[in-house]
Amino acid sequence: MTTAAARADKRETLTTTEEQEAHDISAQDFAKLDFPSVTIVDVRDEDLRIAQGEFPGAFNVPFSQIGTGLSSLPEGKPVYVICNSGDFSEEVAEILADRGFEAYNVVGGYKAYKAAVAASAPISIDAKGLKCPGPIVLVADTIRELPVGQRIIVEATEAAFASDIRVWCARTGNELQSLDVQPDVITAHIVKTDPALAPTAASSAGNGKTFVVFSGDLDKTIAAFIMANGAASLGRDVTMFFTFWGLNILRKPQKVKVRKTAIGRAFGAMMPRGTKKLGLSRMNFGGAGAKMIRHVMKSSGISSLEELIDQARDHGVRLVACQMSMEIMGITPEELIDGVELGGVATFIGSGEESDMSLFI
Repeated sequence: MTTAAARADKRETLTTTEEQEAHDISAQDFAKLDFPSVTIVDVRDEDLRIAQGEFPGAFNVPFSQIGTGLSSLPEGKPVYVICNSGDFSEEVAEILADRGFEAYNVVGGYKAYKAAVAASAPISIDAKGLKCPGPIVLVADTIRELPVGQRIIVEATEAAFASDIRVWCARTGNELQSLDVQPDVITAHIVKTDPALAPTAASSAGNGKTFVVFSGDLDKTIAAFIMANGAASLGRDVTMFFTFWGLNILRKPQKVKVRKTAIGRAFGAMMPRGTKKLGLSRMNFGGAGAKMIRHVMKSSGISSLEELIDQARDHGVRLVACQMSMEIMGITPEELIDGVELGGVATFIGSGEESDMSLFI
């Protein structure tokens, strides 16, 4: 029995109330969907998907494999079928409708979808007034949720943004269409591309960054977290390994009641508890220098160290406290802020071997 005959035979066994029909959806309306809330079936061949771009999270079922490739589709979600030009997807949508799915055929296929996205209004990102790494992090966070092909216009006022956005686009594979550098504002026009096609795709094996934070100085800590957040915005795996004086950065600001030895209590009393107590490596002036730096950062719109730490945790930066150093310095796990894991030298070496850059700060 042919495939067409089998489908016809199956349709005859369905009652009138059970029978469903496939629907058409325009490429313009398809581009507006919340893709994670639906099921997308991409029936283009692999070579064509690689050449044109892929849908992250889509079920890739080449038309030649339709007979067995549709068996694992989840139920309960609308299914949208797309091919190159809309011919094959129409037939697959009908098959899925016969099987009881709420199925839609994307009219015009991927070609029409790309044209619809390109013709849609660009997304504007206002990064004016933000300081490094703020503009790049904002661009990365915004573009992550946008469909492939979406145009973005970014405006920033920080001079370093001109260089940063060039590098960011080159390393993430997104297309920098134009960059207009004026004295008052820098404007970048970007088109989102498929992250799988990036020259150094952020699967990040071998592209990770490792920071050993040995110092507990405020200025060095700020620099470390700025670089860590910048690397995270590029899609890199980032590990920050805190040891000796750097452990004070991870201490909770409030006193925690835990049992310690006399030496541990002495260390705890002498060392700064949390980020607000950190001093500068130069010109600290009994803490006055640190307060001056914080004041300048706030008045200049630069994120505070505490905000940089929250940003790092939100973007998946791995914070590792050296357990051996903790024991030497009398610091217990209960005294550390949330989101910190304990590790040893093997954790650091393993991270370093998967990185192309390791910094000792």
